[in-house]
Amino acid sequence: MAGTDAMINAFTTLLVTVDPPGLAPLFLGLTQGMNRGERRQVAVRGSLIAFAILAVFALFGAGILGALGISMGAFRIAGGLMLFVISFEMIFEKRNERKEKTTDAAITKDHIHNLAVFPLAIPLIAGPGAISATVLIAGTMDSVAGKVQLIGVIAVCLALVFAALILAERLNRFLGVTGRALLTRLLGVLLAALSVQFVVDGVKSAFGA
Repeated sequence: MAGTDAMINAFTTLLVTVDPPGLAPLFLGLTQGMNRGERRQVAVRGSLIAFAILAVFALFGAGILGALGISMGAFRIAGGLMLFVISFEMIFEKRNERKEKTTDAAITKDHIHNLAVFPLAIPLIAGPGAISATVLIAGTMDSVAGKVQLIGVIAVCLALVFAALILAERLNRFLGVTGRALLTRLLGVLLAALSVQFVVDGVKSAFGA
């Protein structure tokens, strides 16, 4: 069984990486012209697909790395650097611009029935940052029970994402532009600290410190 601190760290990292408040306005843009029922269907399907993707990486990510000859220490350093870049983008509002470009491109290329898969599940929810964070966290858990707990944490995070998508209109009105910007920057600072910790742990692991 993984410790409470490890689970809190896992929950915080994943929640900050998937960024439910940031997804809400993008989801509204993606589903423009849909009624409430259609939006709900897209939200359910997208959340479930994203959960399946992250759960697979939680269970088999380390095995895939091992097959490729990549040590967990090296992946922690690389993943930590990637998460740091994401945190930098969040603090300076680059991430939402990039996500909005992804959304705009998807609207022209995909029909409504495919929106749940792309771009909602991939890459807006289960993007490179979330996948990297999942593999990094799973790599710190040796037991099966720990990985089962991690999948539970992923389920809770995706439930919060689903709630944010369902409440997107209200959340968008409540936070406003200033509120979203403030929350995104605060989460970015938190993710920056967590990403540095991943790099430190990776260096210790890679060099046996």
